[in-house]
Amino acid sequence: MAESLRITVERNLSEARLSELNIKCWPKWGCSPGKYQLKFDAEETCYLLKGKVKAYPKGSSEYVEFGAGDLVIIPKGLSCTWDVSVAIDKHYKFESSS
Repeated sequence: MAESLRITVERNLSEARLSELNIKCWPKWGCSPGKYQLKFDAEETCYLLKGKVKAYPKGSSEYVEFGAGDLVIIPKGLSCTWDVSVAIDKHYKFESSS
């Protein structure tokens, strides 16, 4: 089951892609450096304006690294630890269940 819960990262988005997604209208969230235990009850898509993260999925020693300028899709049901080395500032949206 855990195998299918993968974080995907899209790097170097074009201005056209950013405006197509309408990212500037999404809510914003930020955090300071540290470790955070997170569980995603809905799929989240986020775009990092600032920051650097290593996300360790629960039960795995491997991590996914992402940072400023990356579009990240986190699957519903994923539990992970975010090891934030540079403070995060991001736009985000959750997929509606409908």
